[in-house]
Amino acid sequence: MSHTATSMSTIKYNKSGLDTNTLLHLYERMLKPRLIEEKMLILLRQGKVSKWFAGIGQEAISVGVTMALKPEEYILPMHRNLGVFTTRDIPLHRLFSQWQGKANGFTKGRDRSFHFGTQDYNIVGMISHLGPQLGVADGIALASKLKNLNQVTAVFTGEGGTSEGDFHEALNVASVWQLPVLFCIENNGYGLSTPTSEQYNCEHLAERGIGYGMESHIIDGNNIIEVYTRMRDLAADVRKNPRPVLIEFKTFRMRGHEEASGTKYVPQDLMDAWAKKDPLENFQAFLRDENILTETAEVAMKEAIVHEINAHLQMAFDESPIQPSETEELADVYKAFTYNEHKPGEKTQELRFIDAISEGLKQSMERHDDLVIMGQDVAEYGGVFKITDGFVELFGKERVRNTPICESAIVEAAMGLSIAGMKAVMEMQFADFATSGFNPIVNYLAKSHYRWNQEANVVIRMPCGAGVAAGPFHSQTNEAWFTKTPGLKVVYPAFPYDAKGLLATAINDPNPVLYFEHKALYRSIRQDVPTDYFTIPFGKAARLREGTDVTIIAYGAAVHWALETLDKNPDIKADLIDLRSLQPLDTEAIFDSVRKTGRAIIVQEDSLFGGIASDISALIMETCFEYLDAPVTRVASMETPIPFINQLEAQYLGKGKFEDALKTLLAY
Repeated sequence: MSHTATSMSTIKYNKSGLDTNTLLHLYERMLKPRLIEEKMLILLRQGKVSKWFAGIGQEAISVGVTMALKPEEYILPMHRNLGVFTTRDIPLHRLFSQWQGKANGFTKGRDRSFHFGTQDYNIVGMISHLGPQLGVADGIALASKLKNLNQVTAVFTGEGGTSEGDFHEALNVASVWQLPVLFCIENNGYGLSTPTSEQYNCEHLAERGIGYGMESHIIDGNNIIEVYTRMRDLAADVRKNPRPVLIEFKTFRMRGHEEASGTKYVPQDLMDAWAKKDPLENFQAFLRDENILTETAEVAMKEAIVHEINAHLQMAFDESPIQPSETEELADVYKAFTYNEHKPGEKTQELRFIDAISEGLKQSMERHDDLVIMGQDVAEYGGVFKITDGFVELFGKERVRNTPICESAIVEAAMGLSIAGMKAVMEMQFADFATSGFNPIVNYLAKSHYRWNQEANVVIRMPCGAGVAAGPFHSQTNEAWFTKTPGLKVVYPAFPYDAKGLLATAINDPNPVLYFEHKALYRSIRQDVPTDYFTIPFGKAARLREGTDVTIIAYGAAVHWALETLDKNPDIKADLIDLRSLQPLDTEAIFDSVRKTGRAIIVQEDSLFGGIASDISALIMETCFEYLDAPVTRVASMETPIPFINQLEAQYLGKGKFEDALKTLLAY
């Protein structure tokens, strides 16, 4: 039997199949965030919170979706989803501490409002760049599918966020892989001040599902019963038949993007029309008409929530302000990693650089059952450099996954796997292509542990470098983009032995690692490498030659430039330091050598300005100045993009400049 509201409500409700307790529970769950928001607006005017993104008028979506999911299923909300947090029963004093920048919040004052997650409640908060959380949801859902958990993941975005490329990439990946993700679009009319008519050119965003071969639905986002029952049924079905579903919730933003923005750009008649559709007031009227909600019960409900709000607010107010600590701040940039040494065995075999990487990756796949490899063409084809050739036969397509051409979404999916307790190695087909995944690398992976104590257990393999006539878009060595980003680790081996051992350590390390592998070394460098699994610690340089004339500091292909020069000039007695890892950096090895030799030259393949050689030079000047007998010298490639034809590429590279620069330094 269908029960619809009387004239007291402008929303039609159908409560069939829902008992009185559930209906009252839905109302109480919507009432709580509304009362909290009303209190927050008062505190904002009093200067006791710094910013607020109001979700008033949209509570039915957050509450309905959250109640439809199981507590162990992940939700990735946004600013206007307070109801997700309250419905998951996060203690209010912790939310209030978060919004006041207190230590008992979820980010220790390092991020604000809803920019946080919590594994205790299976919530993963947004970042300001909006789009990445969609791909992260893919990764969490992939983990659920690989583990046969029969769980769904729900992720929110606004209609404005659907304009981002991450939206397309995430939906495409979810559809290709048939991931159990509920993509929830809160279409609330405006992205800040930009109306929907200027955001997309189709009648309904749900129509986009057709292009992805994806089921889609339109739901009245202000009708709590419709939201809850349809999402409950969808979630139950997706658990049995894993697939992505696109849901467009029609609603409206009744207040500004954030309170300082205001709503003057919204026509008043539109505001008035949506005010009549208020999800809380309409449901309240319906429950009264149905004699389900009595005035006495409602008053008691409000009094209990207001008492809880006030009591928990006082707890947050009473909490001491954060006392800055440099030690604590620095300690939380990376997740603590206790290096577990695996010593190499005595048995060795001669391997090329590329084979050492492949063998190290294979042995890590054998050691870690929860490790997944992702990248373009990495499965049957074995990757463009054949490093994963034969891996599908060994580990299966579930763990060795071809991806669409969407670097951003795959970096994000790798992050989602980490959140779900797994490990990921992503092959960036060429290091140059990291630009297409740059945002999630530097803004999501790098900052997650510092922000809310969530590790990014991700290794991104970066085939890089010139010398193979590949031109401007396949030859960059772009480590400097990442060495200056706190939260990332950067590894750059020059020999097969190091390549294998450092890769094993990178995969063991729970922090995000950019693992650079120089393409020109792949098949040109050979070395005896232990056949067994072994590790090499980060932050420990290798001293390849010893001498007292000069300190040469290099990494990657530049190490071999230096070796060739020293072999050509046996009279030069140099300390040659192969850095091996750039972040962390073995400054102790550098300083000890410079204090001994009194001269330092740093050589890198990257162009000079802004490269890591500049920072190492500055560190030497600041730390070893009184030991120096000559200025620190830097050698690098030309300040141009990398040209294609070999004679121009040879001119570009710093290799041809190194010998003269070294001799000039020695003659100073």
